[in-house]
Amino acid sequence: MTSKAFSIDPQSAVGHVFASQRAFVEPRRLKFFLETIGETNPVYHDTRAAREAGYRDIPIPPTYLFCLQSLDNPGPPAVLELLGVDIGRILHGEQKFAFHHPACVGDELVFTTRIRDITNKKGGTLTMITQDIRVDNGHDQHVADVVSIIVVRNPPHTAGATQ
Repeated sequence: MTSKAFSIDPQSAVGHVFASQRAFVEPRRLKFFLETIGETNPVYHDTRAAREAGYRDIPIPPTYLFCLQSLDNPGPPAVLELLGVDIGRILHGEQKFAFHHPACVGDELVFTTRIRDITNKKGGTLTMITQDIRVDNGHDQHVADVVSIIVVRNPPHTAGATQ
């Protein structure tokens, strides 16, 4: 049954692949991020230190991939639009990273997202949307695989309506 919490049957969205999204690793935004998280390692601030450590330029810290994808997205996450979910009802559930190659300042990253699973928890009061995100760079390198889980808080009258 389709829930009133979603504009489409969520299970029909499993396997959906979204249009790729691009993001640029810009030094000024990276610097702001580094200051915000209190990162002081010279490899993230100084090109020479980065190159001495074996990078072609200043690398990004692991969780910055999540920020880049969010910062360069022109609107709400595509998964929310597809399912008709109000952004005010979501929580960031979890994310996992598997890194294959460093991303550095100057890279253009390409994020390709696929819905892996949609499941209900807590008697349907919460819906978990699991997404697999592949990140590649402009150097034909597979940078990372990211698993991101979005939690949707369902309205009380629709709890348990989706399967």
